[in-house]
Amino acid sequence: MKIDFAKSEQSTLGLEWEIALVDKESGELAARANDVFANITAAHPDVMEDGEHPHIKGEMLQNTVELVTGVNHTVSEGTEDLRRSLNILRAASEPLGLDLLCAGTHPFSNSRTQVVTDKERYAKLVDRTQWWGSQMLIYGVHVHVGLDHVSKAMPVLDGLVNYFPHFQALSASSPYWNGEDTGYASQRALMFQQLPTAGLPFQFPNWAAYESYVQDMFTTGVIDATNEIRWDIRPVAGLGTIEMRICDGMSTLEEIGAVAALTQCLVEDFSNTLNDGGTIPTMPPWHIQENKWRAARYGMEAIIILDAAGKEQLVTENTLELLNKLEPVAAKLGCSDELASVEAIINKGASYQRQRAVAASNNGDLRAVVRNLVTEMASN
Repeated sequence: MKIDFAKSEQSTLGLEWEIALVDKESGELAARANDVFANITAAHPDVMEDGEHPHIKGEMLQNTVELVTGVNHTVSEGTEDLRRSLNILRAASEPLGLDLLCAGTHPFSNSRTQVVTDKERYAKLVDRTQWWGSQMLIYGVHVHVGLDHVSKAMPVLDGLVNYFPHFQALSASSPYWNGEDTGYASQRALMFQQLPTAGLPFQFPNWAAYESYVQDMFTTGVIDATNEIRWDIRPVAGLGTIEMRICDGMSTLEEIGAVAALTQCLVEDFSNTLNDGGTIPTMPPWHIQENKWRAARYGMEAIIILDAAGKEQLVTENTLELLNKLEPVAAKLGCSDELASVEAIINKGASYQRQRAVAASNNGDLRAVVRNLVTEMASN
């Protein structure tokens, strides 16, 4: 099976941000996406394309709206692109009595009572996956980075997989599920991987091997379209990008900018290594799988496996070392400030830590957690 990889400028950037609609009074999720889109259409009829805003999209659940950027060269351009769309979304939501929230999961809304968007592909997914498909009450942030040659796709994917726990720990924001503290930093990470073709990616020696895998998936009826491969990191041939999908939803553009900068710098660094004829180290799949679980369970306190020899280190310590290594790359890409914000997340605590602190200071009241998440979102 031949899969053409679109031409893309190296290390260009695209961002996706999944945002929840919540009722101002109760803090519960609100299935009002259609009403929000009607307000957006009325306010911006000149930019609509086939009845849809080019940067504000619907999602599987009617309580969710996704913001997507165009192609950007710098992280600051990407976050400003998101900010413009966020302002439009906020203006359309406020008259409806809705607040905006972003975390990997909603702290207490019931996952089984959410309204699914009326589209065939969503109905098919829920029908096929049954209980698991109906549990997909999750929100994430995705980062696309352009690759200038298809030969880089699989090695860069392998390189990003090595840093899975770093992204998971920094973004972990889903300690609660249906009103219960799960004991995990990221419930979303373990929930999403239950879908077919989701979870950790397979690793292939070259693009031809990936094409063979995709052909097998079509032949055996596992997928009907390549975007049904829902890996945590995946190539997107139609855009000419590698897509990092590890991160839980994040409340602030500062945090999104931080993980976007880390992603862009890593991809650029890998690209430079390949340009110089070098190779990117890989780890055994069982180490990668263990790192994912540790980061989902322990977040910032995870002791992670660093290499095939089994060397270990606290994820925050290794992240700080990584930031120092990537400083020259960030300077070249113009994202030094955003990369420095990674350390700010470590210092102030990831969202799962902040959520638990709010709950503890409010006698376990998760409505207070929702109010705090709304306040964080409003600060953008």
